[in-house]
Amino acid sequence: MTKASPVTGLNKNLIILHFTVFIWGFTGILGQLITISAVQLVWYRVLIAFISLFLYFKFNKTDIKISKKTFLQLIFTGALVGGHWVLFFASIKLSTVPVTLVCLSSITLFTAVLEPLINKTKISKLEILAGLLIITGIILIFKFETHYTKGIITGLISAVCASLFSIINSKLIKKNEAPTIAFYELAGAFCWISLYLLFTGGYNSSLILKSHDIVYLVLLGTICTSLAYVAGVSVMRELSAFKVALVTNLEPVYGILMAFIFFGDMNKMTAGFWIGAGLILSTIFLYPVAQKQISKRKARN
Repeated sequence: MTKASPVTGLNKNLIILHFTVFIWGFTGILGQLITISAVQLVWYRVLIAFISLFLYFKFNKTDIKISKKTFLQLIFTGALVGGHWVLFFASIKLSTVPVTLVCLSSITLFTAVLEPLINKTKISKLEILAGLLIITGIILIFKFETHYTKGIITGLISAVCASLFSIINSKLIKKNEAPTIAFYELAGAFCWISLYLLFTGGYNSSLILKSHDIVYLVLLGTICTSLAYVAGVSVMRELSAFKVALVTNLEPVYGILMAFIFFGDMNKMTAGFWIGAGLILSTIFLYPVAQKQISKRKARN
């Protein structure tokens, strides 16, 4: 029996990664199709994802024991994860899928500013330039899409939450396995959202699901959350961080294209939106390319 060549393995992982990013882009579509509120939607999402990951660990006999300190860190980080998702779906309901996905692209900007501040490191000039270009794109969208102001602001706050828990996870991943981090953070998100529903009277008849909502939520919780996360982590064993980051930047593109197919949302967007969106997406794509070229030049000198 012949062994698979490294190239074949690499191509297989690239296909898996593209499929995973495509699935992430589909979450916005499901968020618009599901009729319950954003908070209740995320409550069901994290519950289903938590249960499916628990079953996955049981099936594979994976040890998920962690220290008390790490447990508390992950549970509290889960509040940011839950907040990010609630605000993400709220933004979709207040605007459109394309607007929300473009706002989510601002994670690059917030991470460029917040990560050096939190880790007490030097801010790179390239990150500042990328941040300024993204700010320009967001200003253009604000200027021409004023009727989506609430949705844009909500989407930007969602991006801040995503940036913060990504920075925290970049530290936690050094001592813990990624699926274990996801499992406890999902548990934390579920607990915090459950408390919010308890104190706001959210446990009422509005939690009762329609038949089509059940189907969409199961897809969202299993395929788009737990399964996609495990698949996204598994490919990192073979692919470089640069390739993973580059492919992941396709999520807004996939999401916007699917929004057009399902809802025709592109017809609602003005020229200002597309100029701003194009600037943001171009920055996201060109940033890792420029970063790699700079690293090559430094290596030669």
